[in-house]
Amino acid sequence: MKTIDKIPTSKIQRASKLVQTGAKVGVNYLKYYGDKLTKTEEEAKSRLNENNAEDIYDGLKKLKGSALKVAQMLSMEKSILPQAYVEKFSLAQFSVPPLSAPLVIKTFKKYFGKLPNEIYDTFNSTSVNAASIGQVHLAEKDGKKLAVKIQYPGVADSISSDLAMVKPIAIQMFNIKGKDSDKYFKEVENKLIEETNYILEIAQSKEIVAACKHILNLKFPEYYEDLSSERIITMDWMDGEHLSEFTAHNTNQEKANKIGQALWDFYMFQMHELKKVHADPHPGNFLISEKGELIALDFGCMKTIPEEFYVPYFELAKRESIDNAEIFNTKMYQLEILREDDSPEELEFFRSLFHEMLSLFTQPLQSETFDFSDPEFFGKITELGQKYSKSAELRKMNGNRGSKHFIYINRTFFGLYNLMFDLKAQDIKINNYKTL
Repeated sequence: MKTIDKIPTSKIQRASKLVQTGAKVGVNYLKYYGDKLTKTEEEAKSRLNENNAEDIYDGLKKLKGSALKVAQMLSMEKSILPQAYVEKFSLAQFSVPPLSAPLVIKTFKKYFGKLPNEIYDTFNSTSVNAASIGQVHLAEKDGKKLAVKIQYPGVADSISSDLAMVKPIAIQMFNIKGKDSDKYFKEVENKLIEETNYILEIAQSKEIVAACKHILNLKFPEYYEDLSSERIITMDWMDGEHLSEFTAHNTNQEKANKIGQALWDFYMFQMHELKKVHADPHPGNFLISEKGELIALDFGCMKTIPEEFYVPYFELAKRESIDNAEIFNTKMYQLEILREDDSPEELEFFRSLFHEMLSLFTQPLQSETFDFSDPEFFGKITELGQKYSKSAELRKMNGNRGSKHFIYINRTFFGLYNLMFDLKAQDIKINNYKTL
């Protein structure tokens, strides 16, 4: 894979790169209008999506950092984005062009004050895994294999300016209106700032390991604070393949069920017992060992769930709450889905939308066991997402809906459901975490 010798770090450089990307998208639309004269609408739109996904991802992967992280987050919205975007943006999860060896050494010296060979017995300056915020290198010290994660230069300093550039696109894409819409962008900004603080990540990692090490078939690396800094993390090297690689070839249903149960127990224990959850559930953050154990990595993005959100959120997951109009209405206001300034038309529309959505999406939580390999269940989720993404009525409404906490909690559940479906996990005991 081609390496990168330089990353744009100044606001002007990064803005210029996005402008170039925007110009390419403009050209793609001109091609689209031409294609409509000779092709069907479906063919023309498919080519437009493929070209736009290619050009947008190509621009973001050179910027890395927050801009690429947003693409990674969007890639998990499989039921909302066209498939071309999902496929291309999902590369941001664990497969982007890495920094060149000279830039790696220079970056390491800047962040640690020493060269890698002054700290480790061996250090491979060629990355083994590059993602949106940092890349991983293999090292050895005292006979132990280590994974060294190095943050890309300039990433932490460009979060606010990157999001300011992305904000107009997000507002249009998700139809966000209203004076208090900044709360959503601030939530994302704060989480991204936390993700660039590797000292915080080490503390969160050790906290999760201590709390969840009892969960069956779940493993974690050990973290080494004396070999880490604010922009560098050293941890155990964990042998295994990415979850997406495993699911591509696995035919052992028993192994899929075992891994799926470990993954589900891990998330339910965090949600309900810790009230703090690993809010970045994409395949690049999980490995599968030869023994069929789940290995959890990367605890930079952790979301604390406040009690005032936790209670109504999970009460709305109960069938009796969804079917009781009075309780349903009360919880919708508590979660800021319905607003005091809504028109009668908006109240009726969003009550209906969320009733339909929750009736479907909460089905696993209402069961003793659930079959996450069921294509009908996930097909309905996709259909519902596409239905409302194309809804002309929804575009007239104020899309500024719900507590800011929805961003990462919903993202966590969507990501978890997708991982469980990829595993084709069956007979998952939903409340098994209570017996661990």
